[in-house]
Amino acid sequence: FALTGSFCTFRRAINVMRQLKEAGHNVTPIMSFHAFSLDTRFGKAADFISEIEEITGNKMISTLQDAEPIGPKKLLDILVIEPCTGNTLAKLALGIADTPVTMAAKSHLRNQRPVLIAISSNDALAGAAKNIAMLQNYKNVFFVPYTQDDPAQKPNSIVAAFERTEAAMEAALRGTQLQPMLLK
Repeated sequence: FALTGSFCTFRRAINVMRQLKEAGHNVTPIMSFHAFSLDTRFGKAADFISEIEEITGNKMISTLQDAEPIGPKKLLDILVIEPCTGNTLAKLALGIADTPVTMAAKSHLRNQRPVLIAISSNDALAGAAKNIAMLQNYKNVFFVPYTQDDPAQKPNSIVAAFERTEAAMEAALRGTQLQPMLLK
């Protein structure tokens, strides 16, 4: 379960992480450099890390060196990137592996295993749209269904339906995209 810098959705992602753990899943936490190190108005990085490690019972993966073995050692069945920012979408679409999250994805995909993306981006229907379209055509890349979160005030913003993560995860593990992908 990898978190990138959409700090405003961390609480929702952590709640999903807790639900997955309570449902019996082994959850390995991963954070991008920014998610791991930046304090924001939504909370302190150290507090999020502590809470996540307590929930999962696993140490946070926060370096390239710790993320790289995910593929060779086949450490995960599925990689959930939630929240996934526009910046991370671009890196994934272009094959850039310069954060723990993008390295984990690259390393995991090399084994033909699924990556599930939960978008949280203010420019998803603008600059990030082309990257979403590219990723939707990649083998073994799936999406948590998503919707516009505030069409009137933020017309280009999209956020995943975090509550559909487990269903999307189960579908991705079967090699299918949970439908409908675009929610009203």
